[in-house]
Amino acid sequence: PLLYPTELLVHGRKLPAFIILYFHTICKGFFQKFQRGRKLSFFENFLSLNRFFFTVFCCNCYRFCSKMCYNNSVVITDTNQMKEVLIMNPRKAAIIGCGFVGSATAFTLMQSRLFSEIVLIDANYDKADGEAKDIAHGIPFAGQMKIYAGDYKDIADAGIVIVTAGANQQPNETRLDLVHKNVAIYKSIIPQITEQDFQGILLIVSNPVDILTYVALKLSGLPENRVIGSGTVLDTARLKYALGEHLSVDSRSVHSFIIGEHGDSEIAAWSSTNVSGIPLNTFCEMRGHFNHEASMKRIADSVKNSAYEIIEKKRATYYGIAMSVKRICECIVRNERSILSISSMMHGEYGIEGIALSMPAIVGFDGVETHVPISLNEEEQQKLRESAKTLKSVAEELDL
Repeated sequence: PLLYPTELLVHGRKLPAFIILYFHTICKGFFQKFQRGRKLSFFENFLSLNRFFFTVFCCNCYRFCSKMCYNNSVVITDTNQMKEVLIMNPRKAAIIGCGFVGSATAFTLMQSRLFSEIVLIDANYDKADGEAKDIAHGIPFAGQMKIYAGDYKDIADAGIVIVTAGANQQPNETRLDLVHKNVAIYKSIIPQITEQDFQGILLIVSNPVDILTYVALKLSGLPENRVIGSGTVLDTARLKYALGEHLSVDSRSVHSFIIGEHGDSEIAAWSSTNVSGIPLNTFCEMRGHFNHEASMKRIADSVKNSAYEIIEKKRATYYGIAMSVKRICECIVRNERSILSISSMMHGEYGIEGIALSMPAIVGFDGVETHVPISLNEEEQQKLRESAKTLKSVAEELDL
């Protein structure tokens, strides 16, 4: 426990230490409402009107308040020692890389109103500044927030850092072909993140996302639950969309996952797929489809090859992945504990260990809580292990 200082110096004003106890009780009540999923509008208004007192509470319990407070730089006077504490702001996001994916992600997050502050960082500062200003001009149509170009010092208090920087995938180029180019870029980026004493979630989006999630984890030294990749969240959405079109049903009623590598060795988990609880083959027959094997192969191939098709036609994919990143951020910021097929480290599940790949996991405020053991038949488990073996062979060649 943090000992109470004799007095606090907040924004240039002195405050007696005993007042912490009073406002700790008030803030705790609001925190409990937040944990039960209440709307935050009144809570946020409370904070904005009482930043002075809430800052005092932040001093009293750093970890507790970091789950809900706005950014405040606090100077504590404890006996003769001064210490500056920077509180994590869960409603601040930083996006590193302002190419197609980074810019589309920033635009999507601005419209989502999840964050009160977004900072864009790019090797080309003018590119980041231009994107920030262009997106900011839409704020009057979305809701008040702050979006700007910055540098790595601006990520110190961010709740989520989203890394989209990296070389673009070219036509006829696989995601794994990008490994060495993007690992070199990550060796420059990740140390600059960790130098800021970053306390939030590191979300990797660059391809090959499973390998780069592993690389980011090794280079950063952050806890495994706080380093996650976008994984096959987009592939899963593509699968649900394709099945929805095939069955003429709302894709939100389709429950399925793409697992393994976000790439050529990905697996459609058909054995656990259902439509609102009805087994897939049963529902297909209800809709007049009986050639199950051929349809599943056609749909799985279309999902796996969709990125290649789009890249060939427009040189990049970015809208779908931007929506996927927004969905992951929703789970983190709102502590939804939703199940998403994100990329994270495996530790013995299905006989796979020591590599990051995409599997269903519970995602909340602290990142990955646990993997979810979905039902897989023997063929799917074997393909999953082969996918992991492919990724692990690539990772072992890297100099980390």
